[in-house]
Amino acid sequence: MDIKVTLWSATTAFPLLSTLMLVPLATMIFIMFSRSAAVALRFGIAGTLLTLFLCTYLLAIFDPDNPGIQLFEEINFAGLSYSVGVDGSSILFILLTPVLTLLTLVYTLIVRPVSIRLYVSCLLGYETILIGAFSALNAMQFWLWCFLELVPVVLLTIHAGTGLNRRPVIAVLMQYWVSGLLMTLFGFIFLAFGYMNSGHVLTFDWLTLTQNNAYLQNEVIIFILLFFGFAIRLPLFPFHGWFPLLAEHGTVATIPIFIVGLKLGIYALIRFVLPIVPDVAEHWDGLVLTLSLISIFYGALLALMQINIRRLLAFAVISHTGMLVIGVFDSNYHGWEGSIMLSIAYGIAAVGMLFSIGMIYERTRTAFIPRLGGQFDTNTTIAVMFVISALSTMAMPGTPGFDGAHLLIEGTIDKYGWLTATAILIGNVLAAALLLRAFQLIFVSTPKRAKQPFGSTHHSVKGERIIAAVVCSLLIVTGFYTTPWARIIDQGVLVSSAEPHSIHGTKKFDTVTSPIDTKDNQDE
Repeated sequence: MDIKVTLWSATTAFPLLSTLMLVPLATMIFIMFSRSAAVALRFGIAGTLLTLFLCTYLLAIFDPDNPGIQLFEEINFAGLSYSVGVDGSSILFILLTPVLTLLTLVYTLIVRPVSIRLYVSCLLGYETILIGAFSALNAMQFWLWCFLELVPVVLLTIHAGTGLNRRPVIAVLMQYWVSGLLMTLFGFIFLAFGYMNSGHVLTFDWLTLTQNNAYLQNEVIIFILLFFGFAIRLPLFPFHGWFPLLAEHGTVATIPIFIVGLKLGIYALIRFVLPIVPDVAEHWDGLVLTLSLISIFYGALLALMQINIRRLLAFAVISHTGMLVIGVFDSNYHGWEGSIMLSIAYGIAAVGMLFSIGMIYERTRTAFIPRLGGQFDTNTTIAVMFVISALSTMAMPGTPGFDGAHLLIEGTIDKYGWLTATAILIGNVLAAALLLRAFQLIFVSTPKRAKQPFGSTHHSVKGERIIAAVVCSLLIVTGFYTTPWARIIDQGVLVSSAEPHSIHGTKKFDTVTSPIDTKDNQDE
């Protein structure tokens, strides 16, 4: 696969992607040394607003008609390599990160955690990590960002979680995540040394490995280690056990930004698995399809059994994950485009529902569905945000999931046939029906048990309305106006390598037809 590369100096006057990482990082360091919670929160919001402005500028200068890597930066020092860049597969995830970070900081005004400085610092650190991971073009660099992700997740769960058994949850989380990190680490090591054993220089550079994957050795081992390592991160059945526990006992306020982190698994498959070992991925797609279908129906059925709304939403996410993984392994234009579009849509929708549940929790101090009910009259704004978010997961017209699901189903029909596509649709309808049932039980029905006799009086109605307006606007506007987002996704290295009008089961990874401008001739 030949990949066109455009240097950052050809587009902008400063290294934009590195700046995007430095702004929240510098803000986080300042907040850690500040003494006032109010100052920490103000600087956190200011730093995130600046990051969001830079992301908007990134989107403005991004060329959707230029397939390949744009804004490429590379530094080599003492045998180490730092390289970043963006394409249509990553830029929307980068843009979504500061948006959700800002909404989470607004939500902080509602929940008022005990240690605001630690809380805001972790959020900004998480923002830095996600931007760094989504822009990394070096396998080991990507792995280091994923490893660092453990730090804010653990700190936020321990110090800001709402469950009573947070430390045992952290132990389970560490078991799963460390296992996944070790598998991906060895996968990347086998990848680099397999390339070196073919007479080449040891490298973790994604561009080099992707454009020279014919020289790789031990491809089956590489695929198994990378896929199953990332399957834990997705989370995909049967590697999902940590996620419902974290959703139940962690802090609702940090789960929204964490939802973007979940998409690192889908992104990793698109960036570091399919382009590098496509033949092995094609050979193993039967196993992947089986696990994904089980994940779809297992997640939906387990969600039906939950009385804790947080666990219900977690299993709904697991069900949706199976659908996304099938789209990725469709290995055709429509499947890849639909998976990325749905990842963004499901991410925003899940955030809307989690914010809704968090706001209800602040009033009632319970996440148990039988103790909730009749919330619509007193919390109309929250109810509207929840139902619009739930409808967005049903791929209804007017939501961003509609076009994404249509594309994914079309790609699945081309690859696996009507039976698999029908199963995906049934699973998606089941998951959506469960969410609408949860809406009915929480906001419309009369509670089956007595409500908690206490609640929070420190909530901000204005803050809730801001969050609801932004989330609903993102879902509705992008739902009715998906064309520009689809054009951006089409520019991605993987998506643009397939022919959109000539898709068959074995058709994949056609060479990009645009002029070649690889790293070997950048200095000319």
